[in-house]
Amino acid sequence: MPIIESVSVCIARVPLDKPVTFSTRQVTAREYCLIRIRSTDGQEGLGYCYAVNSAGRLLAVAAADLLAPRLVGEDSLRVEGLWSELYQEALLLGRAGGVMRALSAIDIALWDLNARSAGLPLYRYLGATVRDRVSAYASGGYYLPGKTPDKLAAEMAGHVKEGFRAVKMKVGLESVAGERRRIAAVREAIGEDVRLMLDANNAWRDLPTALEYVRAFEPYQPFWIEEPFSPDDIDNHARLARATPLTVATGEVEAGRWRFKDLIVSGATTLLQTDATVCGGITEWRRIAATAASHGITVAPHAWHDVHVHLVACTPNATYVEWMPDDHIVNFRRLIDRQLVAEKGDLLLPREAGLGFLFDPAAIERYGVVYPGQSAAWQEVR
Repeated sequence: MPIIESVSVCIARVPLDKPVTFSTRQVTAREYCLIRIRSTDGQEGLGYCYAVNSAGRLLAVAAADLLAPRLVGEDSLRVEGLWSELYQEALLLGRAGGVMRALSAIDIALWDLNARSAGLPLYRYLGATVRDRVSAYASGGYYLPGKTPDKLAAEMAGHVKEGFRAVKMKVGLESVAGERRRIAAVREAIGEDVRLMLDANNAWRDLPTALEYVRAFEPYQPFWIEEPFSPDDIDNHARLARATPLTVATGEVEAGRWRFKDLIVSGATTLLQTDATVCGGITEWRRIAATAASHGITVAPHAWHDVHVHLVACTPNATYVEWMPDDHIVNFRRLIDRQLVAEKGDLLLPREAGLGFLFDPAAIERYGVVYPGQSAAWQEVR
């Protein structure tokens, strides 16, 4: 029986080579909260969550000071019970946000530990629905200085040439006319048979503005419009969903099954982008996906393909993994020793036990943050 011996926490700050602009923010760096859970039989499980630009230390404090002490000496196979106890421990400090992200990272590490102990890839340990691959879409189309519609179109067409049958681009920063030109160029470049997803990153504050944009997009037949409003503005998500034939997708920053139930019941979305590094880990992700399935709703998780490839592979109503083809915006790949392989628009499932990767010691040496009062980037709780 695997007994938890220690929990180690590290913040790795990985700057972007070039700052990237969204419709509502600019990203200059990612800060990752890395978790290692070690059992008395010598196995280790890995997990992580993330912050944008700064404040990753909030995640580390939540993980090391609030949650990790409750795990030491516990049976790692008692995942559901541990999740409930950690959630209860966090009740007064954060049922969402940084505390829930820290819980997510710990929960992912528990599942990874248990799959490694069983000698199985995580998707097989969870109960696979596929054999060796899952569908993916290539995600990019960010705003960069000098990036014309033609250059954007060439980027998206490049993904299609690589075999992807679905691609995603950013929208919402430019005027309606400017965005129409960008989308028109992409649609012409990729053809009619490739699915085109649009990500607005909370661009619009009111329904009339959103409708002005979305109606300009409709002739180009996008597969979905993602995060049109603030994630807290559930009512306008529902109004937009009723007003447009486009699928409204959201949920990437939501936490806890109860908030996702609100999205479903209100009609705010017919496609959830639940993120296991945000929502409460693999345990909560699976509950949310099962709830969505009972309402006939699909799940296409947000980013972090190294974790989500396993979850999509074992979830009947999960459709796509979001594939980031390089590290110019999502640079977690710099911290690990193995990368997933994309082939003809699919991601090949790893064969190694657990998540299929390890944290790269050289990368942690380079990017790990040693805060005042610490002697090393890793903090160990025993």
